[in-house]
Amino acid sequence: MELPKASMPREKLLSHGPQALTDAELLAIFLRTGTQGMNVIALSDFLIDEFGSLRALFSSELDQFCAYKGLGVAKYVQLQAVLEMTQRYLSETLKRGDALTSPEQTKLYLSGLLRDKHREEFYVLFLDNQHRVISGEALFQGTIDAASVYPREVVKRALEHNSAALILAHNHPSGVAEPSQSDRRITRRITDALALVDIRVLDHFVVGDGEIVSFAERGWI
Repeated sequence: MELPKASMPREKLLSHGPQALTDAELLAIFLRTGTQGMNVIALSDFLIDEFGSLRALFSSELDQFCAYKGLGVAKYVQLQAVLEMTQRYLSETLKRGDALTSPEQTKLYLSGLLRDKHREEFYVLFLDNQHRVISGEALFQGTIDAASVYPREVVKRALEHNSAALILAHNHPSGVAEPSQSDRRITRRITDALALVDIRVLDHFVVGDGEIVSFAERGWI
């Protein structure tokens, strides 16, 4: 089944920009071809409906992704490469500027990095004295509480990076971004430990499903 030229996603993108495309049209550009009896737009609509959203499709595991006709290992590898390039682009963008003057960019980066993790992951952005990003590392995995996050390890890595400040982040796989009392306790412990070596914690972001909570915006740091 052929598509009218005016409705072809590539032509639409070139004429109106990528923001004008629907999720299905963006996916169609990635897939390139449909299947027998289903053009690429129809296939894209079908897949988004089956997975529930474009994001759910992108975060699916290999076996789940490849279970659908029109998808396969090659497409999965391409998709993972695209997602990784996106994260690296956002990371490089942060490293060129001040993390505090671009909070939305910081949130976007951390949300994309942590939002779809199936386990809690504790991530740290190490900053220089001008609040530019030196590096970012996932330091701990599992339940984030006083028993699994070690302030001394955060201090050790901060000193190794010669950091002047840090931004902390972790995700809630439940999708609810509201910080727990345990989140607040471990943030205080890390903040106090870093203060002993004159390193500031500028913020702690808790990433949920579609939302991200800032400790600094709440007045907790």
